[in-house]
Amino acid sequence: MPNIKSAKKRVLVIEKKSMQNKMIRSSVKTEIKKIDTLIKEGKVNEARVLLPEVFGCIDSAVLKGVLHRNNAANKKSRISLRIDAAEKNAPVAEEVAAPVVEEPVAEVVAEEAPKKRTRKPKAE
Repeated sequence: MPNIKSAKKRVLVIEKKSMQNKMIRSSVKTEIKKIDTLIKEGKVNEARVLLPEVFGCIDSAVLKGVLHRNNAANKKSRISLRIDAAEKNAPVAEEVAAPVVEEPVAEVVAEEAPKKRTRKPKAE
């Protein structure tokens, strides 16, 4: 334990910052794990929907200085590659076109446009 007052304060500040950094890193890992579990379950479309949220979490960690920007780029790239690979390996389900139900269209009655105001003719 340091003896000088400013050094003691620095120790406390560093502990607080390291806890915040740990929370942010943990949230990034949790978001990545969510996508990985969706990929393993074969829910690739849901993983695609979750992708912007995960990328936002990674980007905010970069802005806060927790992750280096190259590290974040690598993480985002690997996630995208995993999703693309899962899409290619996923069995293609035939999409059945839903029957199109035509709704009755109400006739639109055209209202008369209000008459334009005209100027009085100039006196000659």
